[in-house]
Amino acid sequence: QVQLVESGGGLVQAGGSLRLSCAASGGTFRNYAMGWFRQAPGKEREFVASISWGGASTAYTDSVKGRFTISRDNVKNAVYLQMNSLEPEDTAVYYCAAHGLATSVPRTGYNYWGQGTQVTVSS
Repeated sequence: QVQLVESGGGLVQAGGSLRLSCAASGGTFRNYAMGWFRQAPGKEREFVASISWGGASTAYTDSVKGRFTISRDNVKNAVYLQMNSLEPEDTAVYYCAAHGLATSVPRTGYNYWGQGTQVTVSS
């Protein structure tokens, strides 16, 4: 059983940056691909980015390519999402998730989820 705790959310002006962190415990971190998702008010949760166990492979939804970067530290059991050039449309609760297919960069089928951290981008 993997426990995930996100942090780093907050209020930022459009064009600004935030770095989200996700701390994992209770499992072998390198056995999991990791992902970030977000859910805006009134919308379904959507895939944002994913990273394979060693960090060699990453995937992004089109709307964040070139602005967001996912990374991980398998010593610290943590995954990060660096968000630059933030837009009001990025406002959402951001969730960290773990997937059992460690060598892939999946967009669905995640097994474990954190509680989320709020990101609000003002115009």
